[in-house]
Amino acid sequence: MTTAIHRRVATLRSGSDPTCIGRVPSGWWVLGDPQVIYGYSLLLPDPVVPDLNAFPAAQRNQFLADMAECGDILKHEIGAVRINYAMFGNVEPALHAHLFPRRLDEPAGQLTAQPWALDWNAAPRFELALHGDLVGRLRQRLRAGAFPEVIPQEG
Repeated sequence: MTTAIHRRVATLRSGSDPTCIGRVPSGWWVLGDPQVIYGYSLLLPDPVVPDLNAFPAAQRNQFLADMAECGDILKHEIGAVRINYAMFGNVEPALHAHLFPRRLDEPAGQLTAQPWALDWNAAPRFELALHGDLVGRLRQRLRAGAFPEVIPQEG
């Protein structure tokens, strides 16, 4: 079966996807389109598999570790208080993880809403002129392998 995830991974392999942040051991990290929450991104496995349980244990663990490390970078660069992670695969039956950086300065109605409750049609579409700087900063940190230390927060 060919899904949007399969097609996107093929585009990433060809080097023609401007949303590409970079290659990680388990796949590709890309900025989401639309940007329903500033910094919304996805982790796409390469090779594409139907779901997380289709991976052998080592590849599954690598995908989850890559997802967390991308979240660490995103949290640091966006100034997020947390990253919301989601994996469904119901609409596009191929593994992909959504990463949503959540910040305290989000609009009041959005601050506690789960991302699928937001108006995705009103969200800004990815544009290199608007989002290229963010892609560049995330790409630079990913290439440097510089993950900020995790410091427990009070509360």
